Amino acid sequence: MPTKHEQILQYIKKLEIGNKISVRQVARFMKVSEGTAYRAIKEAEAQGLVQSIERVGTVRVQQTNRSNIEQLTFAEVVNIVDGHVLGGSAGLHKTLQRFVIGAMKLEAMMRYVESNSLLIVGNRDQAHLMSLKHGAAVLVTGGFDTTKEVKELADRFALPVISTSYDTFTVASLINRAIYDRMIKKEILLVEDIYARNQEPISLEIDHTISDFHEKVRTTGHARYPVLDKHKKVVGIITAKDVIDIQSDTLIEKVMTRQPITISPMSTLASAAHEMAWEGIELLPVVDDHKHLLGVLSRQDVIKSLQHMQKQPQIEETIQEACFEGFEEISLNRQKLLFQGSVTPQMVDHLGNLSVGILTSLMTEAGIRLLRRKQLGESSVQSFSLYLLKPIQLESKISIIPHILDAGRKQGKLEIEVLKEHQVMAKALLTAHIIEH
Repeated sequence: MPTKHEQILQYIKKLEIGNKISVRQVARFMKVSEGTAYRAIKEAEAQGLVQSIERVGTVRVQQTNRSNIEQLTFAEVVNIVDGHVLGGSAGLHKTLQRFVIGAMKLEAMMRYVESNSLLIVGNRDQAHLMSLKHGAAVLVTGGFDTTKEVKELADRFALPVISTSYDTFTVASLINRAIYDRMIKKEILLVEDIYARNQEPISLEIDHTISDFHEKVRTTGHARYPVLDKHKKVVGIITAKDVIDIQSDTLIEKVMTRQPITISPMSTLASAAHEMAWEGIELLPVVDDHKHLLGVLSRQDVIKSLQHMQKQPQIEETIQEACFEGFEEISLNRQKLLFQGSVTPQMVDHLGNLSVGILTSLMTEAGIRLLRRKQLGESSVQSFSLYLLKPIQLESKISIIPHILDAGRKQGKLEIEVLKEHQVMAKALLTAHIIEH
């Protein structure tokens, strides 16, 4: 029997795209308290099922797939530009395919305006009308209003007309930044990208016996399983080590590891790898917010995916990648790598010195690349201690030299030096967990 919280989420999922909902309405319809309704709506918002828009309310929207995450809905545009909706609120759930800046004569402008696009323009009422007739929404910059005719047409076509106090250049920059950020997110592998959602996860239940465990091993070839209670929630993990010398009629509940470490499908693959390396575990159950089993993630799954990700061309760069991009990798000998580059304006603090945060990122990246080059496996940082630091000025040419002090099967320790004209400017110790191949 699903909880009230789960029932509300199911109710929201069944609503038509574009429907407005409120805490009071949900509480009355589902016969729950307003507090319960509020918490469920907040979770629906986190899942991308609804969006809250100022002066409009909470609207049921189309959940964005990872495949088209770089596309924005008009509802998201409202939030990005701190705008308010003048008309056409029924179309806020729609996705815009492109945006056009209206900085030309009306006839020329309309050659670029097409269905499902967004025209960014000032207080040009005729352009607003023509855009709507071409099937495009309108974003009015400068905080201007529009005519009653435009608002009525927007409501009839369900095409939003949005007003923002920002100027056209700022609006275009904000939307571009939002798309850029989403493309970076799209490249970051999540647990949900890896585990097999279309397959029923293999598990055991607390009232099963050791005999059932052995039978499961024979039929599947696996030696680790999540254990579920009567509500199908994950309550334990059982492995081949747990059943050594245990009688076959013993209940699994008696020997399983309780309160196992689990992971959400929206967690990054890197965090899953770190958890596995830190805790020394081979299998992570993937669960929803109510601990229901969705699938399992094995160490082999993580390693294969990380290796595959390295081979993929990157579309957008993170700040760390952008800063390290200007550094050249030089092999000194079979044991040493050196990275050379310059301090650019984007890397400095308000005093014109290399930012400590950027320096830490550069040194960490150099260490991780050395471990990867030595084919010790994928790694995640456990600790980083910066114990020497001198100011490094803008446009300084620096060399980053990582040294492996100790490398075992599960852990690597490195000392990393930063040199400027043969003078040591920074030193750090880095410890990383190694995920074996």
